[in-house]
Amino acid sequence: MKKVLVTGAGGTVGLQVIRFLLSEGKYEITALELKNKHVYKRLKQFRKRINIVYGDVNDSAIIDALVKNHDVVIHLAGVLPPLANIREDLCKEVDFNGTKQIVDSIKDYNPDCFLLYSSTASVYGKQEDYESITIKTKSKLDEYDYYAKYKLESEKYIKDNIKNYSILRLAYILGDPGPENLIYNITPDSKCELLSAEDAGYAFVCAIDFQKEVNRKTFNVSGGEKFRTRYSDYLIYLFKTYGLSFKFLSAYLFAEKNYYGGYYIDGDKLDDILHFRSKNLDVYYSTLAKYKYKVSRFFPRLFALPFVAYYSSRNKKKDK
Repeated sequence: MKKVLVTGAGGTVGLQVIRFLLSEGKYEITALELKNKHVYKRLKQFRKRINIVYGDVNDSAIIDALVKNHDVVIHLAGVLPPLANIREDLCKEVDFNGTKQIVDSIKDYNPDCFLLYSSTASVYGKQEDYESITIKTKSKLDEYDYYAKYKLESEKYIKDNIKNYSILRLAYILGDPGPENLIYNITPDSKCELLSAEDAGYAFVCAIDFQKEVNRKTFNVSGGEKFRTRYSDYLIYLFKTYGLSFKFLSAYLFAEKNYYGGYYIDGDKLDDILHFRSKNLDVYYSTLAKYKYKVSRFFPRLFALPFVAYYSSRNKKKDK
């Protein structure tokens, strides 16, 4: 039975990874997370079926001990935008130094360990040809995109220091707007290829069985053609079902933009190997319909009507 360590296990994708690993029934699972009320509540449902360790990815004693005893590390832990692009020091400490600590532990104590690293499609920055992005597309980052900067530096450190790894650059993740925050700030006019949290989690789990095929390679991980949309169309649906939310407004109106979207024309390569895609946007939207019938969301939906009207009319003009 392979032993799998999942860092950042209490996050949106991490929870899906844990669920799929358990459904396989052939892994001994250890979850590593920082302890807080939110994470404790999320992981509580798994406490009798997995090992849960509360600690920091920069704690060399913890990381060394865990890496020595695991066959696979799925590294999801990190500071996400918008905080990552406000606090460069924190982003570097967690996203880069935390990854470096794991890589150094693998190199020193368990060189056969297989690292699956969660990177991001935001590393491409603002592209002129957003419909033809591949892993060979040159990054065009602005000076304040610390999140993408340290993801790229982490990728390079991994490639230079260990022999068994796969880097998965995740597209914009679709989660539940209720308990989860937005990961990126996106301009409404951006055309994006999105990815469901379930499919992202399943991709990491499938990659374990296909180590030979994905080893020492980098992939764009996206939902494919059925997940392509203008971001403002996605916003319209959110406003109609979930309603107005300050966390949405703050991201759309006040925060710096750090994700420009795009279509990943080589995104099918990983799916051809792993067959991890199972959803499309309509399926995702159907899971959000529950909010449309909640009385508690009546006033947020009412207050969102001006935004729905604004984006709808705006999109009609652009489509003419």
